[in-house]
Amino acid sequence: MDTKEAGELGDRLADLAAAGEWETAYALLQPRLSERIPFRLLDRVGERMAQAPPAALDPLLGRISAGGAMGGWPVIGAALGRRLKVDLGGAYAHCRTFVIEGDSWYATDILGERVCGPGLVINFAGGVETLAAWRTDENYWVRRAVGVAVHLWTKRAHGDPSKSEQAGELLAFLEPMFSERQREAVKGVGWGLKTIGHYYPDLQAAWLRRQVVEIGRPHSKLMLNKALTYLPAETRRKILRPQE
Repeated sequence: MDTKEAGELGDRLADLAAAGEWETAYALLQPRLSERIPFRLLDRVGERMAQAPPAALDPLLGRISAGGAMGGWPVIGAALGRRLKVDLGGAYAHCRTFVIEGDSWYATDILGERVCGPGLVINFAGGVETLAAWRTDENYWVRRAVGVAVHLWTKRAHGDPSKSEQAGELLAFLEPMFSERQREAVKGVGWGLKTIGHYYPDLQAAWLRRQVVEIGRPHSKLMLNKALTYLPAETRRKILRPQE
């Protein structure tokens, strides 16, 4: 499948969904989900599918999720991502449902990078407000998605000095999650912190000194190691061995 075919498939699926023929649409899509197709092409399918009204498309997205194929997650994520500008809360709510149904690191990360992270880019305040409850969600994949969202936002910000204040807000936002213990969630939150450390190392260093040295906030070794990844050796030493 090439780019043109992916777009045409997405258009056809949108038409079928709009007509209420979502089972037919799924039967057309399902064989593709088991093939080794680049995610960029599956993203295009999902983006073009999103031409259908959300109420008509949702049953198809649910059926794709129930199928559990890895190729289905970028399709779902790209389709939901098209809703962010008009219904951020609804897109996030659906994303949370699919993260739970996906029940895996790859479903969580694929959806987080296509919905939760771009939501922060499009509407920072709204995204932070919506994700606040996810930090303490009973499902650890949902908690992991918070870190994935922060990773994506920071990657897009790419160290832009004008976004330093928002990067600092995200560090404050992640503060209660620094004590996360569930390993899969720690990996997600640690990924977000690792990326902030890459693009905003001074902010990260000051924040870590406060968490580890000044407050003594409980944390896992994995969380700290990820957060320290891109910091200079001397900075890491002062955080790990402040008495030396």
